[in-house]
Amino acid sequence: MPDNPPPPQPEAEVERTVTFSQALWPILFLLGLVVYGLILRPQVFGLPAFPLEIVFVLAATFAVTELIFLGHSWAGIQESIVAKLQKALPAFFIFFAIGLIIASWMVCGTIPMLIYYGLKLIHPSVLYLSAFLIPIIFSMLTGTSWGSAGTVGVVLIGIASAMGGHMGIAAGAVVGGAYFGDKLSPLSDTTNIAALAADVNVFEHIQSMLYTTVPSALFAATAYVVLGFVYPPEATTGSLGSMQPFMDSLDSIFAFNILLVLPPLIVLVGSFRRKPIIPTLVVSMLVASILALIFQPFSLADVLQSLYRGFNTEMAPWGVGVTEQVMTLLNRGGLYALIDAIVVAVMVFLFVGAMDHVKAIDMVVLRAFRFATSRSGTILSALAASAATNSLTSNQYATSFIVADAFKAKFDRLRIPRKVLSRSLEDTGTMLESVVPWTPTAVFMVATLGVPFATYAPWQLLSYANFVVAPTLAILGIGCFYDEAEKRHREERSDAAIS
Repeated sequence: MPDNPPPPQPEAEVERTVTFSQALWPILFLLGLVVYGLILRPQVFGLPAFPLEIVFVLAATFAVTELIFLGHSWAGIQESIVAKLQKALPAFFIFFAIGLIIASWMVCGTIPMLIYYGLKLIHPSVLYLSAFLIPIIFSMLTGTSWGSAGTVGVVLIGIASAMGGHMGIAAGAVVGGAYFGDKLSPLSDTTNIAALAADVNVFEHIQSMLYTTVPSALFAATAYVVLGFVYPPEATTGSLGSMQPFMDSLDSIFAFNILLVLPPLIVLVGSFRRKPIIPTLVVSMLVASILALIFQPFSLADVLQSLYRGFNTEMAPWGVGVTEQVMTLLNRGGLYALIDAIVVAVMVFLFVGAMDHVKAIDMVVLRAFRFATSRSGTILSALAASAATNSLTSNQYATSFIVADAFKAKFDRLRIPRKVLSRSLEDTGTMLESVVPWTPTAVFMVATLGVPFATYAPWQLLSYANFVVAPTLAILGIGCFYDEAEKRHREERSDAAIS
């Protein structure tokens, strides 16, 4: 009796491809929604902007509808979306952890104490410069821009608010400083991913980034010094004593103690020793909660409620002179503090996951930049591809691997060192995240610092300077290490001739 024929393959397992135009349509649809809903409506027509969540829900719906029309099964598309969300889970865990950190550091008095003494130590004339430099140190030690902004950044924003500073400039400085330190830290995840994607040593990658990042940082630091005179904090126009009632209010609510520096020290030491960031944050949160019960007059119920919904000054009826400014500073944090950021991120990955089902973004990047033939043109194309891919995927990990895979062979063929490619991945990839409003980074910064995107984005000077410096060096051939590549090529040819 003959063997039974094999059953037909399920529809979901049949591999289907899309054409370039089919891959491009969802991207153009998203671009149209962004231009009309996020730019033209508020800036030109005076209408409310579309919610980011809805923009990406509509874009994802368009992409899924097109794929199903082309014969792809919902089961396959859903699997791709779930896989993308699964990779994003660590970022969501950090969102929750940062909300808990802010709440615990607030209820135990760590953030109020740092603000209190920061107001005494930081002179208003160097407020914006301090807001730029302090996160640099913190993020270089910890390797995390989010952790830097969510901890010391919150303190600096509180100081800026108390001093009557320009909140947009202060937030732009905090975000810029956090990203500068993150880019140059060997502990940074994006730094290591970029080096891995381009197959270069992480320290060679950092050495290459110095050529673009340091000049950009020097420009930003100088600009923040100047802005301190152009937009001086209100505290410089009178006496620093005008902030005394604010400081007295903090002092009346909390009992300051040197041991309250333990929670941030745990984050610093844990990150420097390359401990996992989420367990480190959880340990810091637990220690802060214990310190709150030991040193502060709050009950266990108050501490738990702070972790759940955020700290509230109503928990401290003994507080003196609790003004609106004090409440704005202190009433924050909690498990749900960054829920808006999480929802936006999920909606973004719905679209990205659907597109990833057919590798549509990869295809568009490869086709769009195939014209580059010269060295400078290839580097410029890698910079542009990194910016476009990160804008579409909202994920620097995906950007690094997509763009690196697309350009590695071309860089090798033109004898451009790979460390220039790895640098390019970050110059317009990582540095773009904070100035594109729908990326998880931008949403995180808005939710954490409490400063609207439109307020801080114009003052994200480090990123804007980097966007100018990186292509300028590519055009001029400065810092591109061509001589190293030529020397290596001659040695390889000599070795080949000998063998």
